[in-house]
Amino acid sequence: MLDTPQNRPALPPEIARRRTFAIISHPDAGKTTLTEKFLLFGGAIQMAGQVRAKGEARRTRSDFMAMEKDRGISVSASAMSFDFKEFRFNLVDTPGHSDFSEDTYRTLTAVDAAVMVIDGAKGVESQTQKLFEVCRMRDLPILTFCNKMDRESRDVFEIIDEIQENLAIDVTPASWPIGVGRDFLGCYDMLRDRLELMDRADRNRVAESIEINGLDDPKLADHVPAALLEKLREDVEMARELLPPLDMAAMHEGSLTPIWFGSAINSFGVKELMQGIATYGPEPQIQSAQPRQILPEETKVSGFVFKVQANMDPKHRDRVAFVRLASGHFLRGMKLTHVRSKKPMSITNPVMFLASDRELAEEAWAGDIIGIPNHGQLRIGDTLTEGETIRVTGIPSFAPELLQGVRAGDPMKAKHLEKALMQFAEEGAAKVFKPSIGSGFVVGVVGQLQFEVLASRIELEYGLPVRFDASQFTSARWVSGAKQAVDKFTESNKQHIAFDHDGDIVYLTRLQWDIDRVARDYPDVTLTATKEMMV
Repeated sequence: MLDTPQNRPALPPEIARRRTFAIISHPDAGKTTLTEKFLLFGGAIQMAGQVRAKGEARRTRSDFMAMEKDRGISVSASAMSFDFKEFRFNLVDTPGHSDFSEDTYRTLTAVDAAVMVIDGAKGVESQTQKLFEVCRMRDLPILTFCNKMDRESRDVFEIIDEIQENLAIDVTPASWPIGVGRDFLGCYDMLRDRLELMDRADRNRVAESIEINGLDDPKLADHVPAALLEKLREDVEMARELLPPLDMAAMHEGSLTPIWFGSAINSFGVKELMQGIATYGPEPQIQSAQPRQILPEETKVSGFVFKVQANMDPKHRDRVAFVRLASGHFLRGMKLTHVRSKKPMSITNPVMFLASDRELAEEAWAGDIIGIPNHGQLRIGDTLTEGETIRVTGIPSFAPELLQGVRAGDPMKAKHLEKALMQFAEEGAAKVFKPSIGSGFVVGVVGQLQFEVLASRIELEYGLPVRFDASQFTSARWVSGAKQAVDKFTESNKQHIAFDHDGDIVYLTRLQWDIDRVARDYPDVTLTATKEMMV
């Protein structure tokens, strides 16, 4: 964690009530459904659009790209704000598909905690593990939700063991399920000593909650069959002896995760999880930056761009930069300095996202996420401040794992293609490299599905059919070093040299041998697989 200055004042109440978090999970663990229910209980939508409903009803509120709606997957992170009791939740939905892990990584730089969703039958899956590693790099506090308990699922102790072993994090149960699969009745809330029962008839109804006085309360027998009650008492006693209690400090350091059990599609366990985020989730945190950290309670406004989404409204060529506010109280119409260009920007029409609707944001506080429509001035990694030259750090760009050449179906439209590609490069949807010899572009992505998304978006948004072809190159590395050494290197390796959309020099490789050769023959030149997204 960052070094917290001692004796910090308490956060202003408006900032202290903010909870900014992302949901991470393997595809199909139920992340989109959980997001829906959050919005439902936050009063943001009236009926959760089930992902399996028919026709238009199955379009979930947080997916707005045509491809997301067709396939029922989330491929771009979207941000939503809504109120829950006296708290303001800023929820950032991340793509669960591994082909979009870079977008997810950048999104996680903008949140203070993560909710990890696990499928009760499958436990910890590969993508959950990858995303968890990213949270671990940032010491993000994690709250866990074990979903689909109303289907046949694994033994609870087995699930907890798997999380502890695979993710090397301590687990403390916040609730305990009563029965599994068909016999799943609900949960015993271990933190508040209540019985929560599930209503299978109405999926949008909040479960009923019965206050009890410990597990020996005779009232329990009225609601839970004897065999299940006996197992519940045994399990909870064992869990309390074997597993650590909830320790806020350990949780905020990222070494302990509380786990709730439930069934998102039946709206069960979601409210308890939301209450858990409100009670135990961290307030807006300190942001690491150069030359100094940014504290949320500072009165001057600062924020950084962690995502750019182009053409959210296909009728207008608009671009929205998603900005996480790091400090201060922002008011619409404020002039902020764009640190990279040193130019002032008037923020006249900032938007807040409420599911797929957006409205003008008259004000926002540290911890909030606002969208700033712009014509290309704002890029990922940019910092906005009230005049101070300070840059938020730690937003990375990764070397792509797949490279392909790209051609416009109509050769006369090469110029349009260049514009579309630059747009996607600035959005962070792909890396675009311009080789120093020959015409054309090489496009790099993390996963194959991204090529499909790019092709469909270029066609939809620019009316340009494109073809991706195999490229002789397999990976890309950024080149750094003293100017003289770099010039000498680029001069003798022209056929491998390209430039990214920022104009930085990139070395395109075919084999690991190419990279080893450079290390051997050019010791003054460094090849890196990541670059920090800033000037």
